[in-house]
Amino acid sequence: MRRVSLSLFVILLFLGAALPFSAFAQDEPVVRAVLFYSPTCPHCHKVLQEDLPPLVQKYGDQLRILLIDVTTAGGQELYQSAAKAIPIPDNKRGVPALVVGETLLVGDKEIPEKFPGIIEQGLASGGIDWPAIPGLDRVLKDIEARQEAEETPASPQTPAPKTPSAPATSAPEKSSEGASLNPVAVRAISEMSISERLALDPAGSAIAIITLILMLGMLTWALVTWARTDFAFSVGPNWLNWMIPLLSVIGMGVAFYLTFVETTGAEAVCGPVGDCNAVQQSPYALLFGILPVGLLGLLGYIAIIALWAWQRFGPAEKTARTGWLLPSIIYFGVAFSAYLTFLEPFVIGAICMWCMTSAWIMTILLFLTFRWTIPRENHSSTATA
Repeated sequence: MRRVSLSLFVILLFLGAALPFSAFAQDEPVVRAVLFYSPTCPHCHKVLQEDLPPLVQKYGDQLRILLIDVTTAGGQELYQSAAKAIPIPDNKRGVPALVVGETLLVGDKEIPEKFPGIIEQGLASGGIDWPAIPGLDRVLKDIEARQEAEETPASPQTPAPKTPSAPATSAPEKSSEGASLNPVAVRAISEMSISERLALDPAGSAIAIITLILMLGMLTWALVTWARTDFAFSVGPNWLNWMIPLLSVIGMGVAFYLTFVETTGAEAVCGPVGDCNAVQQSPYALLFGILPVGLLGLLGYIAIIALWAWQRFGPAEKTARTGWLLPSIIYFGVAFSAYLTFLEPFVIGAICMWCMTSAWIMTILLFLTFRWTIPRENHSSTATA
């Protein structure tokens, strides 16, 4: 009976929502929130049927609440993303969970007690934007795309099939005018095709693919060079040789920031291209589910600086036997970066420009290192002399 009541309530809300999701009055402030719920949760039913309808009726288009069903694969994926981004402590994991701005309200007591005051404060301060949840922008774009498709008139040559008309609900329609409790069927990234994942961020995907192609080309060139050298790194032009530690220090800064984001759940500062937070909060941000990839990169850059210093300032009789170490660790770093770069557009469906920056740094280091390796024949003659 509760599920039937919930379904009727949602249908009435849809009938009363006269404006599309993105076509709100620009002159009025709007408070936006996301509610995670489960259809089988009695506390969720209370919030949906008793607590939120009066608020929706009171504020109309100035209150927009997006319903996400956590029993679906996509809804659960988005909830886990929110749990890391906010973050949601373990003792507050559950539904109903309402996220408004940076505030988290959980349960059928906290939501009705605090949400009305948050709405008033938000409207007085100019509105509250959608929460910074990685993946939410994808959901909103899907909603807009569906609305545009629904608003497109059917072709006169192929008239739309007739459907039974909805029952008369004039009184409820007026009471729910401007309602915004819209349940959304969220698809998980794993359910999307590769072309759909690339379309989530066309510009970022293009950058990642071009970077990947260049990295694979550089790895091939280095492998050919490697095959005809004795793995002995030599000192090149002085000013250019110092580029290796300089670039490594910059890479350390990038890796340290990514480690901070991955370990604390803090929101990453992203540019106009890509979604760093979606990448950093994906399962691929942890190697074997334990080691943050950013920390692995940080350790790698530290090792590069240490090996470079050893090769440059260590005793010649010992550095000659360890010359293969620096090219090896850099080659592995570029190969691993290429793997991560492949995952971003083709698997995760999001691009992290911080990760791209680290990939570019590693690729330049590969060129600098293998450009000044000693060819086998030269190394042999040097050793004989």
